[in-house]
Amino acid sequence: MSNELTVEQRMATPLPKRAWLVVGTFSLSLLLYVDRVCISAAEGPLSGELDLSREQMGWVMSAFALGYALFQAPSGWLADRYGPRLVLTLVVVFWSIFTGLTAAATGLISLLVVRFLFGAGEAGAFPGIARAVYAWIPMRERGLVQGINFSGGRLGAAFALPLMGLLIDALGWRGSFVLLMVIGFVWAIAWFAWFRNDPADHPGITTEELALIASDRQRAGRSDDAGATSLLPFSRSANLYLLSAQYFCSNFTFFFCLTWLFPHLKQTYQLTSTHAGFLAAAPFVAGAIGNWFAGWLVDSIYRRGKWEGSRRWPAIIGFVLAAVGVAGCAAAGSAISAVAWLSVAVFGADMTLAPSWSVCIDVGRRRAGLMSGVMNMTGNLGSFLTGIAFPYLQLWTGSDRTFFYVAAALNLLAVAAWMGIDPRKSVEANS
Repeated sequence: MSNELTVEQRMATPLPKRAWLVVGTFSLSLLLYVDRVCISAAEGPLSGELDLSREQMGWVMSAFALGYALFQAPSGWLADRYGPRLVLTLVVVFWSIFTGLTAAATGLISLLVVRFLFGAGEAGAFPGIARAVYAWIPMRERGLVQGINFSGGRLGAAFALPLMGLLIDALGWRGSFVLLMVIGFVWAIAWFAWFRNDPADHPGITTEELALIASDRQRAGRSDDAGATSLLPFSRSANLYLLSAQYFCSNFTFFFCLTWLFPHLKQTYQLTSTHAGFLAAAPFVAGAIGNWFAGWLVDSIYRRGKWEGSRRWPAIIGFVLAAVGVAGCAAAGSAISAVAWLSVAVFGADMTLAPSWSVCIDVGRRRAGLMSGVMNMTGNLGSFLTGIAFPYLQLWTGSDRTFFYVAAALNLLAVAAWMGIDPRKSVEANS
């Protein structure tokens, strides 16, 4: 009888407020990648209507990545300075406007400008999330939370590829971008109404939950506050350089799936849009699973008292899998085998995300937004190169295999980078 009462009491207990925070950040990650990948699904009708070549579409896709990369660090600084409540609200409104304005593009130049500014808007998302996670999530839960957040992006991309094809058939590619703009506005309003920068300011949060959050969160040192706007500690941080280098390698692999996988499968294996869309979704589902697994693994190792190993070994395992996967894709002889190998690669590449962002929060602390922004900026320079490297390497060498061999080599270099990353050494130690 007492056991039955305990179950009833547990069922009646509301979700902690930090769980609702994760619902919000997960949904933002989902929206982020739906908006991002829709250009790939619309590549056929869009390029046909605007008379764009394959190489020109490569520049369009890379224009997003360049804007996204260049505005990472400024967005992270803004999140640290003004808080993720205001900053995430504004960046979602901003990028949603340019999602809608994609529908107004009339040619290459207008499309390049709109997609660059769309990328600049999206740049603030993950640094803002990182700053919110620092304030709300205890250290022992951060690996899983980061895994959940990034899995939202992978699931968003997975669902978007087949669903955008149906949406484009129903509304046209221009109407589809307008609908996504409206959805972004709705998220921004809900976030601003619910979230608070300090969990202590949130109505309804319990004293028990506040105590739990405070008991397992790094305290900021004096230099952490006094030097909050100084870049000098970052310039001295070996962690930052190594994190940025390995994130460049990770994004070089993953961004191929966001940009060229769908048209590559469709053209190379003569598939219909629907068939290519469902096959192209598989690596993103694998990536979501990789995020969940790595998040669990990070927290599991951390709870055993191995802080450094909890970040390092999931990332190293992930990069080895990514290298094997992209090398296997180069030798694939069918669409299914190519997608299977890429699924291994993306599973591995996404295993590196939870440890990467956890280390940014570990060492950045109150400057987690700027720390993660710099890492993400460098990483997305890798994305920028992917968008143009795939078509140009194919043009110069006569084979798409060259791209996959380059990606495999970069993943192995990232393994070496992780051997030098130390989550115990904060940025303030360089002040």
